[in-house]
Amino acid sequence: MDKFNKDIFESSFEKILKSLGNKIDKDGTKDTPKRVAKAYEELLSGYTTDIKETINNALFDVNFDEIIIVKNIKFYSLCEHHMLPFFGKIDIGYLPSEKIIGLSKIPRITRIFARRLQVQERLTEQIGEAIFNNTQALGAGVVVKAQHMCSSMRGVNLPETEMITSSLFGTFKSDNATRKEFFDLIK
Repeated sequence: MDKFNKDIFESSFEKILKSLGNKIDKDGTKDTPKRVAKAYEELLSGYTTDIKETINNALFDVNFDEIIIVKNIKFYSLCEHHMLPFFGKIDIGYLPSEKIIGLSKIPRITRIFARRLQVQERLTEQIGEAIFNNTQALGAGVVVKAQHMCSSMRGVNLPETEMITSSLFGTFKSDNATRKEFFDLIK
């Protein structure tokens, strides 16, 4: 994605506010288009963040052949259909081959993909694929539990309904015992 264009966001939100006419507090909203543009620049920063730079060679030679789990990674993202938030937690596991990845890199990779317009299914797949491919792991798995504001505050209006998605790679997908161990560990 090219550089984020704040001017387009600003002018678009100015039009949205103007469409509301005199129903809004003009003093309270005079800088809102600037604030919204700045907020969306951050919320969509995943398009301009490079995974290789984020990992920054934080792959280490370690003789460890058991599953590694990082649990309860809190996240938020924007639904690509309504541009409303969805949020929750992500559990990630991988079975290293010859390298482990620095602990902080896993939540950072998660943030890259969460800070894009998303659907939960794609988010789950992209995170798992990035962990699996960049660590050259034998297997990897991701489970995402999220609440979606597009179904909580509009449409069906069902607050606190959770959606759960999973994505499995390598031995986590092909080996029943490894898959079971992963799901047991994240319970």
